[in-house]
Amino acid sequence: MMNGEKKFSVKLIVLTVVLGTAVIFGITQLVKSAKTTPEKQATALAKPTPVDTRFGLPVDSFTLVEGTIERNQFLSNILDDYGIDNTTVLQLAQKALPVFSVRNLAAGKPYTIFCTKDSTQKAQYFIYQPNSTDYVVYDLRDSMKVYTGKRPVTTETKSLSGTINSSLYETLESQHADPDLAVKLANIFAWTVDFYYTQKGDWFKIVYDQQYVNGKPIESGAIRSAEFSSRGELYKAYYFEPDSATGGEFFNEEGKSLRKAFLKAPLKFIRITSHYNLHRFHPVEKIWKAHLGTDYAAPTGTPIHTTGSGVVIASRYTRFNGNYVKIKHNGEYTTQYLHMSRRAVREGQHVVQGQVIGYVGMTGLATGPHVCYRFWKNGKQVDPLNQKFPAATPVAQKYMPAFRQLMDSENLVLNKIPVDSSGSN
Repeated sequence: MMNGEKKFSVKLIVLTVVLGTAVIFGITQLVKSAKTTPEKQATALAKPTPVDTRFGLPVDSFTLVEGTIERNQFLSNILDDYGIDNTTVLQLAQKALPVFSVRNLAAGKPYTIFCTKDSTQKAQYFIYQPNSTDYVVYDLRDSMKVYTGKRPVTTETKSLSGTINSSLYETLESQHADPDLAVKLANIFAWTVDFYYTQKGDWFKIVYDQQYVNGKPIESGAIRSAEFSSRGELYKAYYFEPDSATGGEFFNEEGKSLRKAFLKAPLKFIRITSHYNLHRFHPVEKIWKAHLGTDYAAPTGTPIHTTGSGVVIASRYTRFNGNYVKIKHNGEYTTQYLHMSRRAVREGQHVVQGQVIGYVGMTGLATGPHVCYRFWKNGKQVDPLNQKFPAATPVAQKYMPAFRQLMDSENLVLNKIPVDSSGSN
């Protein structure tokens, strides 16, 4: 055989083997495809149906009963209608003590009972919700377990603004905003703004975290930054946490802490009736006389807080001042709080800023429940609202670049918020 014919024969054999292998592979794939029916293909592609759960329990397996705890209602009263006797409730109460005592179930809080899906509707689980995110599971089955859980919370950054016409509370209420934001804002600026002394036309901007459970808004989260314009002055606040060890606080645009030696007011947020006045008509004595203090009206029993740290130098009763407390803060400043219903500190006691020292009343010369707040500087009574105090420790120099970066980021949001009575975003 010639060399050319040999080469041709080898090539033909190789080509035959290759084609044969391809044909066999194709046939195999066709057989496999034929064996996989459309039903099997659909099954392979189908995803498992998600199980509907609440509080980690499958909803479809139970009948759910929802309610709200009423005043003077106990767990035994609630479960009696669902096949749980008092003996079982007592056993459950003992097991619950280390986790969440059944005595702590509060009126107005929601609960859910998971019952059997038969005619008896016997309770299997009782779930109590002390707040929007936490819940307590009382397992009523033979295991009798008690454990806690948290509902998943998502957070979005939101913004809000408003112009005050009457009060900060009412402005927020008119926008259907969380009124707790008013308290949070007042706490941030407690050292710089007297919120009893706001006036019509003051305005605010807030950037805050709004929390959601199952897509529904719950209470507002922390405020990230804020602006408050009061009586022509603009105050800014940025929450900054230099490191996780020391925690964070609010600083102004210069990096100075908003905390100062004295709070602006001894009460948390009611209403103010009378300001510092050197010449006024006394409502009880019926004569014109100086009123060297600021009156904060509030319901009897409202806690009164010391505006600064110091030592109590007087805690007593007199005919005109009623129950009062006087605090020496240092060699320069002294404060006094009059007309208390009762006092909560004794002479010689050291107190810290914000501590409760007594409760609003109308003892002494007073026509209604209030606290008269007096302020001395170097032995002379002065208007506390006009005093300027140094701030606490500012942002350390090594953290200033990070603080400025955060401030610039927050300002991009703040500057876009319109100031009007419907500025919710």
